[in-house]
Amino acid sequence: MIKVAVTARDKVISLMKEEGFSAESDYVRVGVKSGGCSGLSYELTFDREIRDTDKIFEDNQIKIAVDKKSFLYLIGTTLDYSGGLNGKGFVFNNPNAQRTCGCGESFSL
Repeated sequence: MIKVAVTARDKVISLMKEEGFSAESDYVRVGVKSGGCSGLSYELTFDREIRDTDKIFEDNQIKIAVDKKSFLYLIGTTLDYSGGLNGKGFVFNNPNAQRTCGCGESFSL
C-alpha cells in the first residue's frame, strides 16, 4: 500500500483542481522509471483512467494508481509534501530505498 500524508493530500487536491482533475474521481499515478543519479526515479502524474495492470489504493481521500512493476519498488511508501524554505515539493518516503540522491528524486535498492 502507498500512504498519502495530509500535507501531500492538500497539495494534490489543489494541483488537481488547477489542472482540471477531480480528487473525487481521478487518480494520482505514481511510478518508478530507470534514471536519475541513483538509478531509479519517481514519477507522479494525474490520470483519469486505470489500466488492467494497475494496483489501486485510496488513502486520505486520494486515489492512487500504480503499475504492478513500480508497485514492487513502492510498497510501504508514503507520499509527503515539503513546502518550507527549501521548497522540495513532493517527497517519497520509501522504506525500500537503500540509497537516495541529494535531491530525493532518485533512489536505488
